[in-house]
Amino acid sequence: MIRTLLRVLGHEHARPVRRTVALMTAAALAEGLSYALLLPLLRALFGGAPEDARPWLIAFGAAVAVHSALRYAADLSGFRVGSTLLRGTYHRLGDQLARLPLGWYEGNRVGEVSVLAGRGVLRAMSVIAHLLAPFVSATVTPLAIVGVMLAADWRLGLAAAAAVPFVAVIRTRTGRSTATADAERHARDHEAAGRVVEYLQAQPVLRAGGRTAERFRLLDDALREVRRASRRTALSALPGVVGLTLVVQAAFTAVLALGAHLALGGTIGAAELLAVLVLAARCADPLLSLSELGGRLREARHELDRLDAVLRAEPLPEPAVPVSPVRHDLEFASVTFRRGDRTVLDGLSLSVPQGRRLAVVGPSGSGKSTLLQLIARFHDVDAGAVRVGGVDVRAIGSDALRERCAVVFQDVRLFDGTIEENVRLGRPDADPSEVRAAATAARLDEVVARLPGGWSAPVGEGGALLSGGERQRVSIARALLRDAPVVLLDEVTSALDPVNEAAVHEGVERLMAGRTVVTVAHRMRTVRRADRVVFLDGGRIVEQGTHDELLRLGGRYAAFWNAALGPAAHG
Repeated sequence: MIRTLLRVLGHEHARPVRRTVALMTAAALAEGLSYALLLPLLRALFGGAPEDARPWLIAFGAAVAVHSALRYAADLSGFRVGSTLLRGTYHRLGDQLARLPLGWYEGNRVGEVSVLAGRGVLRAMSVIAHLLAPFVSATVTPLAIVGVMLAADWRLGLAAAAAVPFVAVIRTRTGRSTATADAERHARDHEAAGRVVEYLQAQPVLRAGGRTAERFRLLDDALREVRRASRRTALSALPGVVGLTLVVQAAFTAVLALGAHLALGGTIGAAELLAVLVLAARCADPLLSLSELGGRLREARHELDRLDAVLRAEPLPEPAVPVSPVRHDLEFASVTFRRGDRTVLDGLSLSVPQGRRLAVVGPSGSGKSTLLQLIARFHDVDAGAVRVGGVDVRAIGSDALRERCAVVFQDVRLFDGTIEENVRLGRPDADPSEVRAAATAARLDEVVARLPGGWSAPVGEGGALLSGGERQRVSIARALLRDAPVVLLDEVTSALDPVNEAAVHEGVERLMAGRTVVTVAHRMRTVRRADRVVFLDGGRIVEQGTHDELLRLGGRYAAFWNAALGPAAHG
């Protein structure tokens, strides 16, 4: 686990962790070796001149003081290093998440990263501050005590040492047997957390249907599986707990019996027997604590492994010498892209001249949004090339490509700040006049004028305090402020009411003016004003042409259009 921890923390943080582990090891050794002074101390106390025990008592006190100082230094170092590394780990995780392509976040990755960034990092970093010292002490101190017992009497030492391989085997097998159960329980925990969120989000539907008193079956099933998985985890750890307890108690009993036998036979004295019993008892306590520490360490190890997996995820490769295109036309050259076993785009070729507008339509799952994502390089293609200005996007570099592309999604995500702060994300160094001009062009000024606080009005978490149309206006204002030569639009008006649709459409028209545009759209107005329309199905271009040409053709596009909009498609 230490290797995983050091890999997660990075090379720059390895030295303080190693120094902390060395201090903890020294403290544990000092504690174990300090008990070596018990034998001469007790011999002096039980001898004919008890006053001779004073130097040994002073030495024992000094050894305890050394151990206490080392333990204090180790604990203090653990807390300081833990708090420092917690901050550093958050920065490292944030930097890594910023480098990973947006395509990496698909599926349930967002929820997993949310849990990892909150509870996961805290639990993983708690190893240094709270778990490492007890674990080192529970491992090193008993070994040091066994060494002291061997020096005191080799027979008693061997009796105590005989338990060491049994303890090691039990700990190893317990870890292996609980690994599968732990993984299952964590999976069930994540599933149950998702079901809780789903249940909360479904409240409007449930209440509208008068089903608030009914149990939510999916959530009940998920919680039932969590209970079963937790029971299996406890049962899988039980043999290890019982086995460890039996081995430690058996070893203690064996040492006690052997010591009593040797004392009765006159081989060892009362002082030696008492010292050995104290040592055996002190050796048993930390070993028994390994059961509790083992469970906590497995939890932390699981979080460390998940954190390590995120930090080791490979971002998209960056060019050694980025190329800056001088034009802003777009080209797909025999592009093939797959998600798992499914081919999303299959040998697709098309081009968009600079300053022209391309509308992409087609049924769900035909690859429309993927087309935009490949231009913005959310993913890399499996075959072929996507080019901007004749340059492969893989040769441009991510930062330069982001500067050339403004993306407006259907589902807008805002940060919990003010309206102005969210608009400024498009270009943080913009002048106030430029921000106001972008807002006016997107008709966001109408929203600002009616909100209490104006530009300082909070938008809430994820923009929850704004309507869908208002959030979309913020997104368009942000894109206008960015002033990128390539604009990618993903069905930005498909879910808006007529009033907001008109306002957003006006902002979109201003955003598209003079730029190279690719838009995924179902709205008639957007498609009709495109210079060219392509109809995708199954990752291939089935038809292409202007809107009117495709309607006159009476093929797939016309049928799809009429089915989607009915008579309004011709009006």
